[in-house]
Amino acid sequence: MATITPAATFPGAAAANTGNPNPYSGTFIPTLWSGKLIEKFYDATVLGAISNTDYEGEIAKFGDKVIIRQKPTIAINNYTSGLALTSERPNEVTKSLSIDKGKYWSTELDDVMEVQADIDMLSMWADDASEQMKIAIDTDVLGGMLGTGAATNRGATAGRKSGNINLGVTAAPLAITKTNVTDVIIHAGQCLDENNIPENGRWMVIPAWLAARIKLSDLKDASLSGDSTSILRNGRLGQIDRFTLYMSNLLPQDVAGGLAADEFGIYFGSSLATTFASQVTKVETLRAEQTFGTIMRGLQVYGYDVIKPEALGQIIASPA
Repeated sequence: MATITPAATFPGAAAANTGNPNPYSGTFIPTLWSGKLIEKFYDATVLGAISNTDYEGEIAKFGDKVIIRQKPTIAINNYTSGLALTSERPNEVTKSLSIDKGKYWSTELDDVMEVQADIDMLSMWADDASEQMKIAIDTDVLGGMLGTGAATNRGATAGRKSGNINLGVTAAPLAITKTNVTDVIIHAGQCLDENNIPENGRWMVIPAWLAARIKLSDLKDASLSGDSTSILRNGRLGQIDRFTLYMSNLLPQDVAGGLAADEFGIYFGSSLATTFASQVTKVETLRAEQTFGTIMRGLQVYGYDVIKPEALGQIIASPA
């Protein structure tokens, strides 16, 4: 449960509310806003869609640990008629995840603006705080995932069995066009197949230019999109070769992302690959010291880890 400061009251709020059809009551309730922020964050972040977020334990502060449950491996045995069966008790597979990263936001409402301090303004601030937090955390985590997948799922000689799949390397990225984009996606799926990764829960995170290549390719034929509807459904990508596609502008790119100029990191994998947990642990208000106003601020902590590298792959690509 998040650590929450007591409700705070904006000065003069009662007078400001007079005649306002949708007045802000003057009482800011942090528990409501901490829940609102984390709900909006998980709705927006790609990390919640591609990771295992089923964790146990409460995130109360920076430095906490939570327990992530993982699927056990069930033994398959031979059977013959009359064979006495033996049963196993699968061991509980867990992973301790450290919540060792944090980011904050802080805003100030000047007393002169208090007449405007209604619920709509606070909603607007909450929406933007969630969006900016998503950008910051997605950028951090997606950047940190570079090079963490198994060697068999990246590089110019990918493929645990084949060893001849070119997924690109820095200084020699894979040039992707609308002509070869189908091959690239299928080869990524082959890498996971050769590592015996389940087909359920597969995903791929792609930049906007690659999404455009897909929409211009032969994949606009509904027969290749995994269902009976063309992938050009309202301009939104669906599922291709067992991958659910997500578009993100926050993937690592260029020198700033640890690559060379005009290079992009593209990830594919399974929800088994990574764990992610986040929580808004503190939302509070306090009077500003240097001005006449009220400060509203929040702290969000998070942690992530790659726990199954063979279920995570990467493509180093450039638009062609």
